[in-house]
Amino acid sequence: MPGPDPAARRALLTRLAGDLEAETAGLRAVLATRPAADWARPTPADGWTITDQVTHLAYFDDVTRLSLTDPDRFTAAARELMSSGDDYPDRVAARYHDLAPDATLAWLDRSRAALVAAYLETDPAARLPWFGPAMSPASSVTARLMETWAHGQDVLDTFGLPRRPTARLRHVADIGIRALPYSYTANGLPVPAAPIRVELTGPAGEQWAWGPDGAADRVAGDALDFCLVVTQRRHRADTGLTVRGETAGQWMAIAQSFAGPPGPGRPPGTPVPEGA
Repeated sequence: MPGPDPAARRALLTRLAGDLEAETAGLRAVLATRPAADWARPTPADGWTITDQVTHLAYFDDVTRLSLTDPDRFTAAARELMSSGDDYPDRVAARYHDLAPDATLAWLDRSRAALVAAYLETDPAARLPWFGPAMSPASSVTARLMETWAHGQDVLDTFGLPRRPTARLRHVADIGIRALPYSYTANGLPVPAAPIRVELTGPAGEQWAWGPDGAADRVAGDALDFCLVVTQRRHRADTGLTVRGETAGQWMAIAQSFAGPPGPGRPPGTPVPEGA
């Protein structure tokens, strides 16, 4: 059976890279308007400031680009980073904690532009090493978009700004769903055999669905709520999601769309700044 059309793979990767640029532009527009003092404000991520959120994105953009351009060097760098424990995101944040706001924003601009250029030059059929399972370039760029969206949510929550949902939520939802097996293995749990049906309503009222229609376990609701849960930016109880079935309930309790150790998530009833 023939594989996917190379031209279609290339078109998909180009389209995803454009969506990543659009998501980046939205976050950058918020950051560029803030005075220097705001970059030291604490965010909902325990111990992290606005600067820490942005340096995290910039640093892992550079690391991601290594996975595209020099997989062996990436593997060595990732092994070294993880050798001192699973807290490597916090260690990276601490390393650049005092970086000046203008230097931080310039780093994000530089690293993101270089990463997008690398995506556009890479083989869409390649397999890229990562901290979790290896990924295709399309999955990799989707993961960077998800990370930008999630850390952007922390920025918005810090400033009490509302999220303006876009169709790019579908990328975040999709990677959260495809990360279901990883969510279980990261928590040392067996991956369930029971299928789960996910039905979400997009920002323009469009209907998105994953999984068999006849599945007994189901998650349904607003796409924004679902994305907030799988990126661990909101507790399920603080959303309007409808969850039916034991397996679906267990998944929503541990779901994480990002690689690395199990995230702490947000406890139910976590205050959200006014307007967010």
